[in-house]
Amino acid sequence: MHSLSYPPFPEDVPTHPLLIIDYHLILAHDPGEIDKLWEAATKLGFWYLKNHDVDDEVDKMFDMGTETMKLPLEEKMRFEQGDDGISFGYEVAFIYPAPRRKQFLSYKAVGASAVDETGRPDTVEFINISKDDALAWPKQARRAYPTTVNDRMSTAIAPFVRKSIEINHTLLDVLNDRLGLPPGLLLAKHSTNEFSGCEARITRNPPVPPESRDLRLAIGSHTDFGSLSFLHNRLGGLQVLVPGAADWQYVKPLPGHAICNLGDAMALFSGGILRSNLHRVVPPPGEQGPFERWSLVFFTRPGNSVTLRALVEDSSLIAQAVANSPDKNFETGSTSLEWVTRRVRNRRINNRKGPETWMASRGTEVRPLIV
Repeated sequence: MHSLSYPPFPEDVPTHPLLIIDYHLILAHDPGEIDKLWEAATKLGFWYLKNHDVDDEVDKMFDMGTETMKLPLEEKMRFEQGDDGISFGYEVAFIYPAPRRKQFLSYKAVGASAVDETGRPDTVEFINISKDDALAWPKQARRAYPTTVNDRMSTAIAPFVRKSIEINHTLLDVLNDRLGLPPGLLLAKHSTNEFSGCEARITRNPPVPPESRDLRLAIGSHTDFGSLSFLHNRLGGLQVLVPGAADWQYVKPLPGHAICNLGDAMALFSGGILRSNLHRVVPPPGEQGPFERWSLVFFTRPGNSVTLRALVEDSSLIAQAVANSPDKNFETGSTSLEWVTRRVRNRRINNRKGPETWMASRGTEVRPLIV
């Protein structure tokens, strides 16, 4: 799948340029590149990342995803994640001995989640692979997977997960220092030794007929649940709502460049200094429209027990930002696990009671009229 040649991204659709961050320069502690990352993180929360050296692992992950999505639907549905909001697993996974341990499953079928407050169903299917399982393999830590996933856990998935963790943790550590936090504090909140919602996800969006493309959302408007997302795609479809803008704009995929964006946890930890921005996914534009759209992302999220709140005691910069925003509440009272579970559960179609269900799935930026 990764070797397919796609039509070029169209030039006649509204796009938003992102800053390009050079990961090699970040590793070298280049002051100018760090300033550029800070600008991207505080203004939009989205940026391109080049020289990340993960292209081979990305190709192998797309191959695994293609093989998995070709499985019969009845086979994939054996692993459907259900409606309890446990896509990301609960800490009770190890409470019971192995024969009684609950199986937290990994597949989401087309149409299982809503894209807006009217209850319109999404158009994507995806498979989630927990970082806890990838790092524990061949032991099962959290979830059950199809054989197509298990067969590639050591050769494709674990290498991708380990490199993604390394990259995202490097970026988080840079932001940690710019926020004036004690050294390593953010990394401690994202310890690989604690169960968390960190996961790799392969998403497939089937082609949409031309007459329906303006009416269908693959994934509705949302902010990401966690801290930092490391995204790879080959076709257009990702859109952002720039602060102060009325219209959605595409993010053009660039060969060899990942797209990174911050999520709710970083907006909360930083007292709103860092931005978790609204985005959505629509069918690919122009001549790319007839093709399946595939994406691969690694979500870095805090440990399940970490409370999502502004770190005012640890940074005078964050304390001042919170003091300057008395109209905003940075005390969620939620752990990372509770935050993610609430958002997943209330997006599921089977849990829908009305528009209030969709609203209960929202994150740090509630804009219910924008879908």
